[in-house]
Amino acid sequence: MAKSIMIQGAGSNVGKSMIVAGICRAAVKRGLSVRPFKPQNMSNNAAVTADGGEIGRAQALQALACGVPAITDMNPVLLKPETDIGAQVIVQGQRLTTVKARDYAKLKPTLMASVLESFQRLGQGVDLIVVEGAGSPAETNLRVGDIANMGFAEAADVPVVLVGDIDRGGVIAQIVGTHVILPKADRDRIKAFAINKFRGDASLFNDGLSEIVTRTNWGNLGVIPWFADAMKLPAEDALDIISTPATTGFKIVVPQLSRIANFDDLDPLRLDPNISVHMVPAGQPLPLDADLVLIPGSKSTIGDLAFFKAQGWDVDLAAHVRRGGHVLGICGGYQMLGREIHDPDGIEGQAGRHQGLGLLDVTTVMHPEKRLAQVSGTYTSTGDAITGYEIHIGKTKGADCARAWLKLDGKMEGAASENGRIMGCYIHGLFSADAFRAAFLRKLGASSGVFNYDARIEQVLDDLAAHIEAHMDMDKLLSLAK
Repeated sequence: MAKSIMIQGAGSNVGKSMIVAGICRAAVKRGLSVRPFKPQNMSNNAAVTADGGEIGRAQALQALACGVPAITDMNPVLLKPETDIGAQVIVQGQRLTTVKARDYAKLKPTLMASVLESFQRLGQGVDLIVVEGAGSPAETNLRVGDIANMGFAEAADVPVVLVGDIDRGGVIAQIVGTHVILPKADRDRIKAFAINKFRGDASLFNDGLSEIVTRTNWGNLGVIPWFADAMKLPAEDALDIISTPATTGFKIVVPQLSRIANFDDLDPLRLDPNISVHMVPAGQPLPLDADLVLIPGSKSTIGDLAFFKAQGWDVDLAAHVRRGGHVLGICGGYQMLGREIHDPDGIEGQAGRHQGLGLLDVTTVMHPEKRLAQVSGTYTSTGDAITGYEIHIGKTKGADCARAWLKLDGKMEGAASENGRIMGCYIHGLFSADAFRAAFLRKLGASSGVFNYDARIEQVLDDLAAHIEAHMDMDKLLSLAK
């Protein structure tokens, strides 16, 4: 069984996912075989794995940092919020149930067996597992039945490193406060701490480090400066997607749906210097100068269709089309563009028919079976290769499917309006294919150059590993692994 170390945070969004990815790549560069693991994640930005399931996008990126395919054992429990009080529960890659938040507390302890099974299986024949916690262990009200932080660390006997975020302020209180509030057994499991997102002269925090060591008796692994290129890596949280600077070139506008999902489609577009990607939050109109409006995926298509209309975006979109603008819908966005979404079994809420945006002559019928698959094929206009994945419920048919613009394993996929300005498909991840991305955007009038997206991500991961090696005591970290 591999040695393991767990990175927990003194709060949410302290940079755990990025640090784990950097540790993984740094350890691989030292010649170790490494795997990432997150017992429980909450995200609607899922990745489809090589073994036909789904996991959090961050674990897929961490697998890439390890140089291995992503598999379901890397994230055995994934929670996908469908409403403010309920989420779909994915266990070892497959949907188990949908529960309300208050009911998940009862279900959670029963999932530990699956979590430990995946952890044990993942550790066979490798040197190191780098485990990522969720939220913070200081949420002691969630400690009973916990599978995400100290509950898992205790069950699997994994030592812990606690990470604080100095950028948000109060980092001494974050770390020392966690020490104070944890029960002794959990406190003793933490062997060291690190400070993340420091800006400026790190030596100015030397007294702060000494204060933390004195008050906690935990080892100091270092101060990690702000890593600006983190924004170039795929984001797991929609709130981390920032609009790219405006350019004189092609402008893509993306309405930020309330249940936006699988928005990794935006990642390659954000890195193109000739493209600006503008995220539009609720309450703001779609900009008049958009060249392309891209409607992304959604975890709750019917709910987000209503949300879309409530913002007045349907009116803005109709005006955009009248001005000659282009529209692309992916997955849930594709379903919204049609004439109707029929949910006979009430899978997404109350059973019934829901009027779509009416820009594509297609109709979607929701079915309980989820389609999960990695796919490859070609862009019919140019023959350029594409790769991607499907992750959806529902089947879409209609007259505009006769103008499908993708070919996958001999089958046509997608739909387009008669004038070709409105398009939709179910395939996520299309824009990672460099030649396709350039050809597709050029057809819409963009002067997009071909760049190697995968190579850029690999370079950022290499730079992140060097950043971690330079500022975090990797020797000490690896010596703590058990």
